[in-house]
Amino acid sequence: MANILSEVLQTYKSNLKFVLFFSIPFVIAFLIPLFAPLPTYISAGGIFIRSSSVVGNLNFLNLAVILIAIFFSLLFISFAFVAISLIVKSRKTRSKISKRVMQDIERYISKVFILLLIYTFILLAVNVLGYLYGNMDLITALVGFFGFIPLFYAPSAIVVDNKSMGRAVKDSIKLVVKNPGYFILWFVLISIIISIVDFIMIAIAGAYLSMYLTLIIVSLFILPYFVIFQAEAYMRRFAILKH
Repeated sequence: MANILSEVLQTYKSNLKFVLFFSIPFVIAFLIPLFAPLPTYISAGGIFIRSSSVVGNLNFLNLAVILIAIFFSLLFISFAFVAISLIVKSRKTRSKISKRVMQDIERYISKVFILLLIYTFILLAVNVLGYLYGNMDLITALVGFFGFIPLFYAPSAIVVDNKSMGRAVKDSIKLVVKNPGYFILWFVLISIIISIVDFIMIAIAGAYLSMYLTLIIVSLFILPYFVIFQAEAYMRRFAILKH
């Protein structure tokens, strides 16, 4: 497991132009809710909706705006996940992405999109319920953490092995439970790195401007690395690809 970080970095560097290009949708995805007329705030490179404002002022128009913003954000995120995972698949299998695979990319994106959409709406529902019962932060954090386990390997399983959504989710849970090391390493590293970047940006640019700088840096440079990490970790279930 120790050499996965260097493997991920090698994939990242050797395909930097493609990685950065396919990371642009991440930036767009995070900017959509930021510029939409929603009660949002930025924290540690992410955009969050203020639950109190949503619950207190929820009407048809606000609900429609929220749904549309979420829809397009997740669509761009799904595209980025699939495109970057294809880069890893191509490198690890030492084969070019076939024309057939590129024709199927819409199907990969739709599967990943549906899974992310389900996860997002579960979080929104839990967030609102937690707000109503006064335990919003704790409940949302727990559900978000454990709910991410079925999704950790799912996009990679869909792209690499063309698995169905149900099978991808089952395999993700099975792989995380069987070998939790990659999941824990991913979670710890991304938390530490984003926190460091956020701290540095605050020191350089101040509290207000640093929020936007951190958001762009995380979307364009950090998040793609960890998407590659997920795909690399998934493909390591094949013994021959562990070396």
